Amino acid sequence: MKTEKKSVIAELHEQSLQKQETFIKHIANRLGREQPLTTPPKRSVSGAVDSWRTHTLDPEERISQFLMNWESLGGSAVRLADMAEAKNYLDRLIGEMKAKKIIREDHPELAQIVSESPDLHLTVWGDKDFAAMRKAAAEAEIGIVMADFAIANTGTLVITSTPQRGRSLSLLPTIFVGIVKAKDIQTKMGDVLSVIQTWNGKEMPAGIHFVSGPSRSADIESDLTIGVHGPSIVHALVIG
Repeated sequence: MKTEKKSVIAELHEQSLQKQETFIKHIANRLGREQPLTTPPKRSVSGAVDSWRTHTLDPEERISQFLMNWESLGGSAVRLADMAEAKNYLDRLIGEMKAKKIIREDHPELAQIVSESPDLHLTVWGDKDFAAMRKAAAEAEIGIVMADFAIANTGTLVITSTPQRGRSLSLLPTIFVGIVKAKDIQTKMGDVLSVIQTWNGKEMPAGIHFVSGPSRSADIESDLTIGVHGPSIVHALVIG
């Protein structure tokens, strides 16, 4: 019986290899080759081309392109003069959404613009009870963070994980608000990563999160759904 099973498995394996070979040959023919390549082609260029490495936008272009691209992805974006205007924006948002629970990272500038009131319960990330923090993030209507960077050409906020800013802050609340300083908007992802690589001398952050609009997911039939794996409403506030 064991020999018979091995024979069946070997036969199925051979059939699989034949199908694979037929499939690869079909791709090679569509590419204009008589036979599939058996050795990797030589490459004269590795990584990004020089023209892309040196590509950059001036500060105002970065801001306008980030705002445009963020909104094109389904988010709300606004440029504000200072954190006082950010406070007014958040107060209006909390009122419009009738939010009862919010959570923010433990950041001194956020402490000045987001505070608890009789009608609003505030959780500040940073306690050692991470299970309680995650629970609070999941129950919060609004989560607020200070982003490290933004990327202009993709409309992306870049948020690194720290003890004061857990990953759940940008993933679990219903509404996400990311605040970024205008000076921290970079042209492209490579510009951001090259800076992050210089941090801490030796260690990279535990997590680097790239947020480009609201959470979206699509099944095999491309039926798009918003908010399945993260916030369904996202706001980007550019300060300065």
